Amino acid sequence: MSQTLKPITAAAKLGVYLPATPPEFQQGGLTREDLDALRADPPQWLVELRRNGPFPRDVVAAKLGISRSGLARAGVDDALDAEQIGALLADPPEWLIRERHTQAGVVEEKERLRRER
Repeated sequence: MSQTLKPITAAAKLGVYLPATPPEFQQGGLTREDLDALRADPPQWLVELRRNGPFPRDVVAAKLGISRSGLARAGVDDALDAEQIGALLADPPEWLIRERHTQAGVVEEKERLRRER
């Protein structure tokens, strides 16, 4: 018997924003085999979501080079699409510059600690 995944879990594993997925996906009933099939041969809706968004918070944060906490501090609560992310990167507001600097410091500190071990 195959395990059925909750829609939010399946969306997270695919790296997509659940509310942007088709209704049949949101209603659930996906098995791990279904998930593997979507990964192996993604339908057009999945290709488009992965390319253009809207993206979930963790993907938005990664594309902007900041943490999810940085998004929260900046008050960015909504999912962003590729165009919105591109606009932020092309003309970064002060909060994005500050959060990227913070994130770079965190990464640098983690690397320093790793080297010390």
